Amino acid sequence: MSAVVVVESPAKAKTIEKYLGKGYKVLASYGHVRAFPKKDGSVDPDNDFAIKYQIIDDKKKRLDAIDKALKRADELILASDLDREGEAIAWHVAEVLRERGSLDGKRVRRITFNEITKRAIDAAMASPTEVDMQLVDAQQARSALDYLVGFTLSPLLWRKIRSGLSAGRVQSVALRLICEREQHIRDFDAKEFWTVEAACAVSGGAFSAQLHAVDGKNLGKFAITDGVNAKIMARRVEQGEFKITEITKKQAKQQPSPPFITTTLQMDASRKLGFTARKTMQVAQKLYEGIDVGGEMVGLISYMRTDSLNVSEDALAEMREHISEHYGVDYLPPKPRHFKTKSKNAQEAHEAIRPTAFARTPEAMKRVLDADGWKLYQLIWKRALASQMSPAVLDQVRADLTSDGLSLRANGSTLAFPGFRKLYIEGSDEPGKDEKSDKDRLLPPLAEGDAVNVKKTDAKQHFTEPKPRFSEATLVKELEANGIGRPSTYASILNVLRVRQYVEMEKKRFVPTDVGEWVNKFLVSSFGNIVDPAFTASVEEKLDAVARGEAAWKPILRDFWIPFKAAVDIAADAERPTEATDEVCSECGKPMAIKLGRYGKFLACTGYPACKNAKPLNGDKQDDAELELSDEKCGKCGSPMAIKHGRYGKFLGCSAYPECKNIQPLEKPKDTGIGCPDCGKGTFLEKKSRRGKIFYSCSAYPKCKTALWNKPVDRACPKCNAPFVTEKFTKRRGTEHVCANETCDWKEQIEAPDAG
Repeated sequence: MSAVVVVESPAKAKTIEKYLGKGYKVLASYGHVRAFPKKDGSVDPDNDFAIKYQIIDDKKKRLDAIDKALKRADELILASDLDREGEAIAWHVAEVLRERGSLDGKRVRRITFNEITKRAIDAAMASPTEVDMQLVDAQQARSALDYLVGFTLSPLLWRKIRSGLSAGRVQSVALRLICEREQHIRDFDAKEFWTVEAACAVSGGAFSAQLHAVDGKNLGKFAITDGVNAKIMARRVEQGEFKITEITKKQAKQQPSPPFITTTLQMDASRKLGFTARKTMQVAQKLYEGIDVGGEMVGLISYMRTDSLNVSEDALAEMREHISEHYGVDYLPPKPRHFKTKSKNAQEAHEAIRPTAFARTPEAMKRVLDADGWKLYQLIWKRALASQMSPAVLDQVRADLTSDGLSLRANGSTLAFPGFRKLYIEGSDEPGKDEKSDKDRLLPPLAEGDAVNVKKTDAKQHFTEPKPRFSEATLVKELEANGIGRPSTYASILNVLRVRQYVEMEKKRFVPTDVGEWVNKFLVSSFGNIVDPAFTASVEEKLDAVARGEAAWKPILRDFWIPFKAAVDIAADAERPTEATDEVCSECGKPMAIKLGRYGKFLACTGYPACKNAKPLNGDKQDDAELELSDEKCGKCGSPMAIKHGRYGKFLGCSAYPECKNIQPLEKPKDTGIGCPDCGKGTFLEKKSRRGKIFYSCSAYPKCKTALWNKPVDRACPKCNAPFVTEKFTKRRGTEHVCANETCDWKEQIEAPDAG
């Protein structure tokens, strides 16, 4: 052996070792090998922000394996991913080995590659470099900032609001955006307006037009604000004799979107596939690291954490050849299309996300990929190839119809040449509003002077609408547009907001919970600058300057910490946040205030701690008028069941309470259909614990108390033939199928761990 090569993931280690051949041993670090100790003081502001690292417990054996292999090698080759995190991992591995003395007399080299192909690996080995300490310092600065914010703000939230809460430097800004959008929706004052639509017909066919002008005056959006005037106008249009007085035609070219970068991939996968950002990155990771194609592990896409729109010349040539061969020369522009990356901080040495070989079409890969992998691969393949296809050509037509001071206007377009649209069209954030069907847009053949028969008119009422709640796609778009965070961090940020129960998803949109809004109010009132999008973006700019070698990292920490610590000290002495009410304490006469407790909002006397009077926010019993009745009837007395709020969330309670005290869960447990092996009678039901954690228990409870934390899967164990296996998720190993029989050690990885 001449060299030990260290990569991040074991999934690609065997493939790379095969490409390198004899003399190379490829081992995986399984991600980061060192981290901050889970206690305060790991970053010491009083000692020039000295940082303490410790080896992660389950990484000791990984480092020992690398150490052992190095004893028989001449050099160490660090081949972790080509972003800041990857550079930091390479540095940490080398630092640990250097401290052990394992690198004495050994050569250390750093290589990076954009795709796991033999060509890319050989090219990387031919031009090794050293660890880029500028990128390492930028990553250290980011981690230190996040640590200082988290370890300082979280205990403050516990004291001022309730225990178990957390805050993050970027996470809190994302929460602020969600809460501010929710407040915008609440405060929005809808304005009424009306339009007059006409169903028209000519000898060539039917079309629709809208009242555009009256007596020579164009109608603005709010020109007609009541139904009476709208109906008068509609009758007037219906009685008119219209002719086409002007037709305007123009041809417009529509250019294709550039190939995916991390954020646009997350956005379009959310719009078109319904994937969360986290799921998108997990599936993309597997496509990048390698899929078994004909008995050989093949990396299907280039590196998926990138903000660069560059594409290699070899890939461009392959794309153009594929377009010419399969779509014809009309679909091939005269020269390759190059896209300019908008962000000045983009890593231009990287590439956009693309297939490693366009000959591996989605159709050819369908038999080797699972459903999610195939959907995402098809999206990446089509978007990349479409980016190099000819523009689409649209014939746009506008027709003006007039009659006795009235003017109608009809707009339409036809697709003269599909171009790239033959393969791919970018998804919409508001598909119901942004897109119209081809039928709505098409106009029949029209000519100036044609008589038009207005068959029917319709006065339509409309109301202005607030900006919609954020979806995953639009929130990622907002974060990117404001320069908040980095593309590689968005998946974990959005996931943390859900895990902390700061937000809920309603129709795939972010809705802040009471806890999320309360935390946001406190952070905005006490740390307005810190959770300000512009300030957070400025910090990102400074971190990028470190990565470019234009700034040192310690001054950034110092400039952040001094005002931040001052704000923390002020907030620590401030009163616990409350919401004022008109209610007076029945015991001492002082005002009652709304506070947030462990189980939600409640009323408490402002005279606390001298007066400890507290009670539920809505009293012990809801008035009948306030009850939210369900369609279900009480099984004991026949009264309607009502949706109520309890200590652990919503539940169904009899509306005849207190005479009838029948209660039951709001949602009936989902039956997995998998039989319980212990009693042989029941099946496993999906339930939630009081803490909100999902578990699976036998339907024969309480006679059978068998329960599982892991989801049962209807699949016999291939090793011991147990009737089912379970699905288990850990950060270190990802998602696995594990035998339900504790004495059997069979397991199989289903999804790789999230590296995002």
